[in-house]
Parts: sequence; structure tokens; C-alpha cells
Amino acid sequence: MRILYDSRNPEYKSPFGTLTEGQSCTVRVKVPKELETRGMQLVLEREDDSPALEFRFQWAGGEGDYDEFKCEFAVEARGLYFYWFRVAAKTGPFRLFRQGQGTNMEEGDRWQLSVLPADFTVPAAFQGKVMYQIFPDRFAREGSVDLTDKLRPYILREDWGGQPEYRPDPETKEILCNDFFGGNFRGIESRLDRLAELGVGVVYLNPVSMAFSNHRYDTADYKRPDPMLGTEADFRSLCDAVHRRGMKLILDGVYSHTGANSVYFDRNGVFGNGAYRKGKDSPYYSWYSFQQWPDKYESWWGFKTLPNVNELSESYLDYIIRDADSVIAHWLALGADGFRLDVADELPDEFILRFKRRLRQLRPDALLLGEVWEDASNKSAYNVRRRYFTDGELDSVMNYPWRTAILNYVKGLDDGSALGETIMTIAENYPPQVLQALMNSLGTHDTPRVLTVLAGDFHGDREYQAKVRLSPEQRERALELLRAAAFLQYTLPGCPCIYYGDEAGMEGCKDPFNRGCYPWGREDPRFLELFRSLGRLKNETPALEAGTVRVTEAGNGRIVFRRETEAQSVLCCVNRSGEPMRVKARRVLLARGANPEGEGFAVLPGGYGCFEL
Repeated sequence: MRILYDSRNPEYKSPFGTLTEGQSCTVRVKVPKELETRGMQLVLEREDDSPALEFRFQWAGGEGDYDEFKCEFAVEARGLYFYWFRVAAKTGPFRLFRQGQGTNMEEGDRWQLSVLPADFTVPAAFQGKVMYQIFPDRFAREGSVDLTDKLRPYILREDWGGQPEYRPDPETKEILCNDFFGGNFRGIESRLDRLAELGVGVVYLNPVSMAFSNHRYDTADYKRPDPMLGTEADFRSLCDAVHRRGMKLILDGVYSHTGANSVYFDRNGVFGNGAYRKGKDSPYYSWYSFQQWPDKYESWWGFKTLPNVNELSESYLDYIIRDADSVIAHWLALGADGFRLDVADELPDEFILRFKRRLRQLRPDALLLGEVWEDASNKSAYNVRRRYFTDGELDSVMNYPWRTAILNYVKGLDDGSALGETIMTIAENYPPQVLQALMNSLGTHDTPRVLTVLAGDFHGDREYQAKVRLSPEQRERALELLRAAAFLQYTLPGCPCIYYGDEAGMEGCKDPFNRGCYPWGREDPRFLELFRSLGRLKNETPALEAGTVRVTEAGNGRIVFRRETEAQSVLCCVNRSGEPMRVKARRVLLARGANPEGEGFAVLPGGYGCFEL
């Protein structure tokens, strides 16, 4: 007989998941009577030198072969904790640890418990909304812009939809990323009604500040739009148009480094007052770390075109966060509704916390989202355990763990067991408000196009990847897999995020082939209808916008979970087994390969469905 405890079952732990400072929590454990248990304690530990917290269980009665023990406790100090149980039995004391979903004596992992600030909140306007990510140069082009101040050299291409340049410059032997297709703010504004048809509620733009490259992660001037995109007036007009449609707009914030060709560093001598040119006489000198001025300095991952900044430099903090016309204040005043922090793992916790406080001071309803590729609740980066949630630094993160798990499942690399475990791990470890605002992507500017991923594994050098084109048979197979993957993306908690062009059926291997031009007028209508129908489902189903999640079956090719609010309960399932799957439900909300049967439905192999219970 096993000791019974499941941290994901409210019968054993209530509330589910994280706690806030001082919030009461009840834990119940059922122990076989044959152990003749004489006492139990819950031991709560941190990874610093602070003493463990210990809470005593009380006997709460017995039923059948089990005694039940109950512990009620509260934790006053925020932080990341791990807990286990100490059991005193007739045969002697032992420790109880986690093993998978169950328990195991003396070995295994501890359970995780995050305690959050009591005032932790996430803006409601972003929770459960459909997001849309735009790589600005490649989305849409409308009218003309003044390129007088565009950093040179650049190539403005007229072959919209052509292959992005991937070969090194013949003279410098460097990949310059300086070919532009001319996507701009007016182009985005002119296509907003198309986004509305997809049910989009949040628009996320990759960097728009002045920069040399087409990806614009090499910031040249934080406060100025890139001339290729347009003017401040164009950006303000875009934001106004977004807001008129009931949408929000967030920007990519790149604060771990700048461009070498920038106002602040000025390696190319374009601007006149940068740290590379003026040394200690430059107002920006303290932003950078020179081992030997001017040519030896710290740079992002060794790229000399991206010098690292000292984020906690007082001058840098003033410029980005604290000044009346700081970078935050500047873009919010123009109409932005929040920021996504690039490489959040490389930003000091103190910087993120200061950023968040200033953002909330200026706009209480603004969003701060972080780029984190792993479980953000317990992430360690550069030997530091991050405090994204326990200090209330971030409202949301990019949800790469679910992306990986979903794609593995639909590709047949997992029978559903790993997906179910990943869903519930994130649901348990993340604050409930964060869960509803997660950026749930199947593809981004940093990954190959989802259609290409689902079609196969295309590994090779850039010359090989530039030539990859899916055959009609590969596209059909990938589309069927995408239907199931996108269904999961939209029915799980959070914000399903479309990477521009995925709804049109775009292909492409990794950067830069995943950053092609949107194929206006050449979209595959099957993809458009898929994402339109999923957008309607998400926006018209309260339980999918804000409901809790609980996986009820995972394995043997099947994944089943419930989304619930007080007023609505829906069941979501994907059947990749070889047998029909029977669901008892009142009505179907959206399904593919599901037939009415008796008091419910039969989900056929390869099918999926969302049903109201």
C-alpha cells in the first residue's frame, strides 16, 4: 500500500498551485494504517541559508485501510520553496518525497511551492486573448517613408516575397542582415481588419526602434522609430487604430545590449558622442564594460556588433526607466500598451523589478512579458535562481515548454503522457493570472515555421535550408498535424499567439528563412479558416478564456483536459490513438472527426473536439 498525496488534486492540497504571502493552505495526506503513524510534519525549505519551516499535521480521522492527516499553514515571506514530509511510524521515522504523480519514501524530488507578493496581479485585458506576432519588415508595406536617416548601407528590395538574404557580404564576410523588404507601420495599420477577423486581441511587434539590421535587435536609438518603418506620427496612428478595434499593442524591449552602430556606442562614427568614440567623455561610457578601450569590450554572445550594457548603471536606469521621458514613458505616451523583454534571463532581477514598477506607475494596465525558454517559476540563469514570479517581476512569459510538448505529441514522439505532465507542471508552478496570460506560440522569429517543423526534420547548413520546399504531400500531412496542434494551443490556458503568416500556410527553416514576407493574395484558405474558427472558439467560450485546467487523461495517444469557470465546464480532447474515443457531453463547440453517439460523441482516431458538459 502506498501513502497517498497528490499536490494537483484539491482533495489533498487546497488551493491548487501557488500561494500569496499569508494565504492559508490545507494539505491532507493518507497513510496506510499498517504503518501505525504517530505523527507527521511538513518541511518547507528554501535554497538559501534560511532555516526550514516546519508545520505539524493533525490526525483527521480514518477510513478503510487509511488514516488521514491534515495540516493547515501559511507562509509570510515570499519566495520559492520546496517541501517534503517527515513521518514518524512504529517502525521508525522516514521522509516522504515526490515520485511522478505519487509519493515515494526516502527518495525522489521535493514538491515545489511558490509564495508570491500579496498584491501580485496581471492586467485582465491581456488574459485569454489571441495574440499576433509581427516581424515588421516582412508583414505589409503601404505608401512611402523618408529614408534620409536610415543607417547605411542597406538594400531596399522590390521583390516582395523573395528569399531573405542569408549569404555573407562578399567584402566583409559578415552576415549583415541589411536587406529590407520595406514593411512599415502604415502597412500594419492597413491590415488590422484582417487581424480582427482572426479574433486577435493583442498585437506584438518585434523591435521597431532605429537600428541597422532588418531584425532591429541591434538598437541604434531607443526613442526613435526606424526610418524604414515610418515616423512617430505613423506609430501613434497605428496604436490609435489598434485601440479603436479593442486591441492592445506591445513592443519588443531589447535592454541587455545595444547596437555597436548606435547613438550610445557609435563604433562607426555616425552619431558623434558614443562610448567607442569619446571614451570617458561620452555620457554613455558607464553603460559598457571595456576591458581595454576602445576595441575590447563585453558583447552579447561574442557578437562585436552587439555590445552588452550594464543594466544597473545609474545613467542607463535613468534613460530606460526613471527619466520623465524615459524609454518606457516615451513609447507608452505614443500609445504602446506594454513590453516583451528580450532575453529576460540576461537581465538582472533588480532591473526587471524596477522596469515593472515604473511601467505600472505610468500605466497600471500595461503588460510586461519576458522571453524565457524554460519553466520560469524555477529557472536558474548564470547560477542565479530567478525571481520572475516570487518578486512579481513579470506578468507573463513565452511558453516554450508547452510548444515543445504539443509538437512532440502531434508528431508522434510522445503518446500524450509527457504533454499531460508538462501541462500540469506549468499550471501548478505558475501563478493562475500568469497562466491565463501566457504567450502560447507554435512558432516565433527564433524557431522554424511550425508547418516546416511538422513536415519533418530539416537539418543542414544555410545553403541546404534555403532550398527546402515542402511537397504537396508533405504540406497536407503537416496541415493535419497543425490542426491538432493549433487546437491545443487555443484551448489550453493563456494567449494563443499566431506568428504572422502561419495562418496563411507559410513555410521556412530557421532564421532567416522563417522571416519571409507575408504572402498577401496567395494565402492558403484552409489555414485561414482554421485560425478564424479557433479564434471564434477562444473568444466566445468563457471557460477557454479564463477557466482552470485539469488533465483527466494523458497517454496511449490521447490527451483530455477540462477547462472550468463557475458558470461553464468544457472538455477538450485530441485522439491520436487507433480507437474511437467516447465523450459524454451536452453539445459540441468545435470538433473535427467527432460523430454524435448516444448521450455524447465519438471522437475518431486523428480527431479532436471541444465539448460543453
